[in-house]
Amino acid sequence: MSAGWLRAWALIVIGLFSAQALGNDKPQTAIVVGGGLAGLTAAYELQAKGWQVTVLEARPSLGGRSGLATSEWIGGSKVQPVLNGYVNTFKLATQPAPEFVRNPGYLIDGEYFTAADLATKQPATAEALKRYEKTLDDLARSVKDPENPGATSTLFALDQINVSNWLDRLQLPATARQLINQKIRTRYDEPSRLSLLYFAQQNRVYQDIDDRDLRASRLIGGSPVLAQAFVKQIKTIKTDSPVSAISQDKDGVTVKVGAVGYQASYVVLAVPLRALGKIAFTPALDNRQLAAIKGTNYGWRDQLLLKFKTPVWDSKARMSGEIYSNTGLGMLWIEPALKGGANLVVNLSGDNARLLQAFGDKQMVDQVLIRLHAFYPQARGAYTGYEIRRYSTDPSYGGAYLAYGPGQISKFWKVWEKPQQRIAFAGEHTDSLYPGTLEGALRSGQHAASQVQDLAAGKSFEPVKVAPPAAVPAKAAESKPGFFSKWFGGGETPAAKPVEPAPAPVPAVAPASVPAPTPAPVPVPAVVPAPAPVKAEPAKKAAPVKKVETKKPEPKKPEPKKPAEAKKPVESKNKVEVTKPTAQP
Repeated sequence: MSAGWLRAWALIVIGLFSAQALGNDKPQTAIVVGGGLAGLTAAYELQAKGWQVTVLEARPSLGGRSGLATSEWIGGSKVQPVLNGYVNTFKLATQPAPEFVRNPGYLIDGEYFTAADLATKQPATAEALKRYEKTLDDLARSVKDPENPGATSTLFALDQINVSNWLDRLQLPATARQLINQKIRTRYDEPSRLSLLYFAQQNRVYQDIDDRDLRASRLIGGSPVLAQAFVKQIKTIKTDSPVSAISQDKDGVTVKVGAVGYQASYVVLAVPLRALGKIAFTPALDNRQLAAIKGTNYGWRDQLLLKFKTPVWDSKARMSGEIYSNTGLGMLWIEPALKGGANLVVNLSGDNARLLQAFGDKQMVDQVLIRLHAFYPQARGAYTGYEIRRYSTDPSYGGAYLAYGPGQISKFWKVWEKPQQRIAFAGEHTDSLYPGTLEGALRSGQHAASQVQDLAAGKSFEPVKVAPPAAVPAKAAESKPGFFSKWFGGGETPAAKPVEPAPAPVPAVAPASVPAPTPAPVPVPAVVPAPAPVKAEPAKKAAPVKKVETKKPEPKKPEPKKPAEAKKPVESKNKVEVTKPTAQP
C-alpha cells in the first residue's frame, strides 16, 4: 500500500515539475504598433530570437513612408551598414551606381546644367554654390560629437537660429540662393523652419565620406521591395488595425484596436509622432514626451511619380540623381520605367508642398505638368498617368520626416531614447544620427528590439537626463575671432537673438470629388521671403549665453553613450504566415 502511495506521489511531483518547465519555455510576447520599416525590423529581430510577435498596422498596406521610386540609390556599407546587411540577408537585387549620378544636376529657367556646365555658363552661380559648401563644411566641423550636438553653449546657441537667417549672411546671388533653398527643403524642410544646429549636426554625420560611399548602388524596386522582404518573414501581421489605447501594468500590456484588446508582455511603438498623439496611454507619457509630440517639426513633402511613354527631357539628364530646379518644380528624379517608357519622380517639399496642400491629387499633378510642359512641350503628349504620395496632409504622418526647428534640439533631443516601462520606441524620428532615412528607420527597429529583450531580462533603464551645455571658458572670449565671430559677431559665442519658426498653415484638402478644369499655374515662390537678418549685439553687452561663461568653471558632464552596435540580422527559419487584413471591429 505504501509503495503505491509513493509511486502516486512521485507522479504528482514529476507532473508539477513538467508543468513548471513548460511554463518557463513559453515564448515571450510582443506587439509592434506600426508596419513601416522600423516596426517590421523590430518584429523581424524579435521573432528571430524566438518571440511571439504581432504587428498592428493602421493602414491597409505595409511599408509606411516608403517612396514611389521604382528603384532607389543607397549608400555603401560604410555609410549604411544596417541597410546593406538586410539587402544581403534577403538577397535583394542591386546595380552599381554609374559615376555621373554622384553629382547633382540643375534645371535653371528650363535649361539643364551639369555641374561642369554651371561652372562654364553661370560662373557666378557656381562660385556661390562652392562658397556655400565651404562655409557649411566649417560650420559642420564645429559639431565635435554628432550624438551630443548641444554640448557647449556656443553650439547650444545655434539651436536658436534658423537656417534662413544664416543664409542671409552669406549674401548669395538670387539663382544660387534658390537652388540652395531647394536642396535644403528637399532633404529637411523650409530653411526658415529648420534649426541651424540640426542642419550642422546632420552635415557633420556625412562629412568626409566619399561620394562613392554615399551613392554606391541602386536598389531595384526601392524601399517597398525591402519592406516586402520583411513581411514575408513575419508570421502575424494585422492591417486595418488602428491602435486607440495602450495600458500597461506590472504583468503586461494591453493594446486596444476598437473594441478588441491584444495582450503581450511588451510593446514596440513604431509610428510617426502625429499618430502617436492619437493614442491614449495608461499611465500617461511624461510631459517632455507629450510636448515633443506636439512641438517637433516635420519636413513637408509630397511625392509624384509621372509616367511617360518616352523621355521628353534633355538626353543629357539621363538618369542622374537629384536635379534641383529654381522654378517651383521641386527636386526631380528621373527613373527608368520597369515596362518601358520613362518615369519622373517629383518631390514637392517645404513651402512648395504647403502652397499646394489644398489641391486635389489631379489638380496638383496638373500644376506640375503645366510647369514641365513650359520647358518640354512634348510632355503632355507623352504623359500616361501618375501615382502620388501626400505625406504632408495624411493625418497618420503629418509630414514626411523629422526636421528639428529652432529651439527643438534643446527641448527634445533623445526624448525617445529610453523605454517607458514596457514600451520601447522606434521610427526614424528616434534615431539621433540618421533621421529621415532608411538607415535611421532600420537602426531604430533594431535598437527597440534590443531594448525589449533587455527589459525581459530584467534590465532597468534610467530616465534620460539632459545635460546642460558646457560653458565656454573665459579665455575663449579673449581668443582671436574664429568661425562663429565672423558670422555671428562677438567672441566665440553667437550673439544672435533667438528666432522662432513661422507657424505652418493648417492643412486644408480640397474635396477630391469636385472635377477641376485645366488650372492656370499657381505662383510657387522659388525663394521664400526670409526674415530680416539677425543683428549681432555689441560685444560689451552680455548676451544670455555669455553670462553662463563667467559664473563657474565648466561642469563635468557625462560622456555621451555610443549608439548601440548594429546586430547582424538572423533569418528566421519558421514558416511564414501573414494574417490577411481584417476589417476594423
